[in-house]
Amino acid sequence: MNDVQLERLLHDVATGRLSTSSALTTLREFPVAELEEASLDTHRALRIGFPEVVLAGPKTDAQLDEIVGHLLTLDGNILLTRIEPDRARALLVRHPHPSARISEKGRLLIYEREPVAVRGRGTIAVLSAGTSDSAVAEEAAVVAEFMGNHVQRVVDVGVAGIHRLLRHRDLLRDAAVFIVVAGMEGALPSVVAGLVGDRPIIAVPTSVGYGASFGGLAALLGMLNSCAAGVTVVNIDNGFGAGYAAALMNRDRGPR
Repeated sequence: MNDVQLERLLHDVATGRLSTSSALTTLREFPVAELEEASLDTHRALRIGFPEVVLAGPKTDAQLDEIVGHLLTLDGNILLTRIEPDRARALLVRHPHPSARISEKGRLLIYEREPVAVRGRGTIAVLSAGTSDSAVAEEAAVVAEFMGNHVQRVVDVGVAGIHRLLRHRDLLRDAAVFIVVAGMEGALPSVVAGLVGDRPIIAVPTSVGYGASFGGLAALLGMLNSCAAGVTVVNIDNGFGAGYAAALMNRDRGPR
């Protein structure tokens, strides 16, 4: 439940359109829905503005059925991360909804049952160093969009051909937050930060690379040791964390 839904519920009770007993039924699982193998945070959207997100990869089909089946009885949008396309399609057979869509590249399943309100004050730019980094970049981009942001994607602009990045001068000048995704030595975030040092840069190391990249550890350490000030680094392949952090940085909280 988010603030708009709660306000609507209270208004309906105040105007007599909804009985207090019906409102109580709606609020019975607020703020936690206790399932057999999960405790769903039904208060999260109201508390922080973003709904609970389901990490699907490690969960069994039975656990996902229980969680998604229950979430579909409640209001709001649903996001599942790290779910392979075949598994997402099978889940949709068991839990169909006309709003559902799959991001195959980002390994995401989205139930967009309500329009996503734009809450960002500017554009989030998602830059990937190489085509091999695009899956992690897409996860970050879709998550940022799900959180209510305008997102612009730029692919394959790594330091091996830095002139490719410089072709996007308008975006480098105008974007409010940058998510920069890179494997190998992880140099691209430092380059971007050197060009646009007055805005947040979120660096995402990927596990792309050859032997001495150590599954992304070389990129991670390179980003953590960036000589460009103000670069924030998330974990290896953590596109979700980058998209979420960028949404928080870009959020327009309105007048206080």
